[in-house]
Amino acid sequence: MTAPRHSPRLVATACLAAGLLPAPGSPAWAQIPTSAPLAAAAAYGDWHHDAPGVSRHLVAADMPRPYATGSASNTPSIVDQPDGAIPKVPPGFSVQRFATGLENPRLLRVAPNGDIFIAETTPGRIRVVRAADGASHPLSNVVFASGLDAPFGIAFYPLGPDPKWVYVATINQVVRFAYRPGDLEATGQPQVVVPKLGQTTGYHTTRDIRFSRDGRQMFVSVGSGSNDAESMKRQDAQQIHDWEAHTLRGAAWGGEANRADVLAFDPDGQHGHVFASGIRNCVGLAVHPVTGELWCSTNERDGLGDNLVPDYVTRVRPGAFFGWPWYYIGNNPDPRHAGERPDLAGQVTVPDVLIQPHSAPLQMAFYDPPKGAPAAFPAGMDGDAFVALHGSWNRAERTGYKIVRVRLHDGVPGGSYEDFMTGFVVDDDSVWGRPVGVAVAHDGALLVTEDGNSTVWRIAPTGR
Repeated sequence: MTAPRHSPRLVATACLAAGLLPAPGSPAWAQIPTSAPLAAAAAYGDWHHDAPGVSRHLVAADMPRPYATGSASNTPSIVDQPDGAIPKVPPGFSVQRFATGLENPRLLRVAPNGDIFIAETTPGRIRVVRAADGASHPLSNVVFASGLDAPFGIAFYPLGPDPKWVYVATINQVVRFAYRPGDLEATGQPQVVVPKLGQTTGYHTTRDIRFSRDGRQMFVSVGSGSNDAESMKRQDAQQIHDWEAHTLRGAAWGGEANRADVLAFDPDGQHGHVFASGIRNCVGLAVHPVTGELWCSTNERDGLGDNLVPDYVTRVRPGAFFGWPWYYIGNNPDPRHAGERPDLAGQVTVPDVLIQPHSAPLQMAFYDPPKGAPAAFPAGMDGDAFVALHGSWNRAERTGYKIVRVRLHDGVPGGSYEDFMTGFVVDDDSVWGRPVGVAVAHDGALLVTEDGNSTVWRIAPTGR
């Protein structure tokens, strides 16, 4: 690979301790080329460098130039779980297969009473899995609702212990089902809350949904309708001015209108508007339990090389513009749109946490277990974010296929992230698991869906 111009920050001692790098002074150490700094090779490396506890910290100044490498097409083969293979988690934790027999399990959310709602996107279903606290297997596994158009996001409203509705974000609508805690089956037809999110639905099709901490706003993430707005017609300055007069600065138009955005509505679907723009594909939404800030886990664009553009996890504030398609990771112009929007230069929000390019972050969740949860993680992990990385295809060196942890201090990230659950990659060509969803169970365990073998995994502290 082509080394970045500067060395990305990596906790090299963790790599050495995990046996991921040769011992200093060994013959293998001597073979590492001086033209590729050790930290750079590890931080921008591939799945061979992954292990629980390995930490990375990429910064914007470390990015290579566009087209420093070619653009790869490297989709893996999905294979059955090999005999004896099991995901790897940090010392002090155990992992076990929790639920199987699902079909395309994607995002999952846990109801206040502990029931686990799972979006089965391809068959158009929402499934409910019920388990006792601490149980290794579900008590029941039933379909809550079916006949939905590519459902993904799930939310309960009002917030608190007694929600009245289950909201579901489909490919181009938001609907809701009347709900009483404990319902295992929808008792009526869905009520349409938002009849149309955008004029187009193709390309990125996942829509997540979250409510603000005060319950007054409903956020919906809508990914772009293309990789890099390659079909969006150019506008002159007056046309752009007229367009932005009734939307957000930096919002795309035409078939990309209301795409690559986070939209906001009231809980009844009224007063819809663009909350933040230029976010190519915010797959996962989360609201921090203490600060109340909205967060996105985002898939950035393809086609600029193995090490561009970093994916990211970030706080999203009202009115923020994250650059797509004209800029990326701050004031870095996309060469495919060079000179098109000089008026936006210097106005692009830099994301909080940069992730290895093409890792494909999907759902994210903050660790916020119920008080007294019997399988709660150590207290120092409260408020941290866990993010599912579905895995790369537009990269010669495979990355992703794991759960990572983003440490926060008083709700503020430091910019680094570390591997938490790894082990789904078999070799350079094949994988047996692709994480999608992550959520905190009623008992404090961490639940992970993966759509390679359609499994839900449960991670808990050892002995709990």
